[in-house]
Amino acid sequence: MHATTLPSGIRAGMRGPHPPMTDQTGQTRQPRPLRWRAAATAALVAAALTATVTPSVAAPAQTPPVSVPAAAAADVDYETWQRDCRAVMDAALPYLEDRIADTAPGEKQAIVLDIDNTSLETDYGFSYPQPANRPVLEVAQYAQEHGVALFFVTARPGIIEAPTEWNLAHAGYESSGLYVRGFLDLFKDVAEYKTEQRAEIESKGYTIIANIGNSATDLSGGHAEKTFKLPDYDGQLS
Repeated sequence: MHATTLPSGIRAGMRGPHPPMTDQTGQTRQPRPLRWRAAATAALVAAALTATVTPSVAAPAQTPPVSVPAAAAADVDYETWQRDCRAVMDAALPYLEDRIADTAPGEKQAIVLDIDNTSLETDYGFSYPQPANRPVLEVAQYAQEHGVALFFVTARPGIIEAPTEWNLAHAGYESSGLYVRGFLDLFKDVAEYKTEQRAEIESKGYTIIANIGNSATDLSGGHAEKTFKLPDYDGQLS
C-alpha cells in the first residue's frame, strides 16, 4: 500500500488497465473500465458520508519477511496473484500453528493485517463489497478460531471507515480493531503511521505474532515477531 489519499479503485484506474484475470472458478474476468471503477468508488464514499462513523480505538525484534519472487508485469493476472498469495500463506500457517500452541500463560496474541490486496481483493474485486483474499482469510480464520485477535491497519482515510469495517465482517473477518488514517495522519509517512498503530496495539497488552501486508510500508518499523509479504509486483498493486 502506498502513501496516497485516493481510494484504491481510483488508484487502480490511474495506473491503466489490468490484464484479463481468471477467477477461482476458471472463468476469465476482464477489467472493468475506469468510469465503472470511479463510479463504484464514489458510491463507497457516498455510503461513508451517510453512515455513522465511530472513531477508531483500537515488539520484539523483526525477522525478514516471508515473500515470493516478483512476477513479470505481463504475468500479473488473477490466477498468478492468487498462487503467489497462497505460497506466502502456506508458509505462514505452520508458523502460526506452532506459535499459537506456544502461547504463554496470560499472553494475548494478535495478528495485524493490511487491507487492500491483502485482506480484500481490492484491485481484482471490481465490486463493493470487495471479496476476501481467500488464502489470507483462511489463515486469519484459523488464528481467530484459536483465540488470536485480528487488527487491521490501513492507509484508507477515515471517511470510509464504516463501509470498510462492514466489508471486512461481510468477507468473514472478525475484527478486534480497525485503524484508518485521520486528517493529520494523511500528512505522515505511511510506514511511520502504520508503525505507530502497531505500537498502540502492543500498548493494549497484545503480542503481535505476525504482520501481513503486500508493501514495505505495511511491514517496516518492527513491532511484530514475524512479517509475511504478499506480492505487489513492484508497486502494480496498491
